[in-house]
Amino acid sequence: MDRAQLLSRVDDAWRAFARACEGLSPEDLSAAGVTGPWSAKDLMGHVATWETEALAALPVVVAGGRLPRYSRYGGIDAFNDMKWKQLRGLSLEETRSRFVETHARLLTYLAEVPVRLYAQEGRFRRRLRLDTYGHYPEHTRQVAAWRKARHSDTGNST
Repeated sequence: MDRAQLLSRVDDAWRAFARACEGLSPEDLSAAGVTGPWSAKDLMGHVATWETEALAALPVVVAGGRLPRYSRYGGIDAFNDMKWKQLRGLSLEETRSRFVETHARLLTYLAEVPVRLYAQEGRFRRRLRLDTYGHYPEHTRQVAAWRKARHSDTGNST
């Protein structure tokens, strides 16, 4: 897979998640229950968090460095919970801006990375996949399932 294909894969998967959230009212975006206590807005913040993590980790990987372990937070689930608690107080607009701006920064960074890193599976591509296009579809499915259940429960067209 080359750079253009990977950039497209990252962006297409991100856009699919964004589309899953499109058309939801501010109240629906902020309603808990999409996955546990998390709302679609929370998932937008979560996606931005992992893109921020990618922006921090990928340059370390490119330089051949070692990445810190999430065990320092008690594991990835504890890290996610910590970030959720930090970000849930942001307004919908703040969350949406962070979601869009972080993705734009990630795409800019990825366009500047040496082409050789895209040529074969390795630490760079693995981390990119885990933080982005391998991750977004889970949350796209969660939002879609929540919308479907909410529609069938209420008769709304959200």
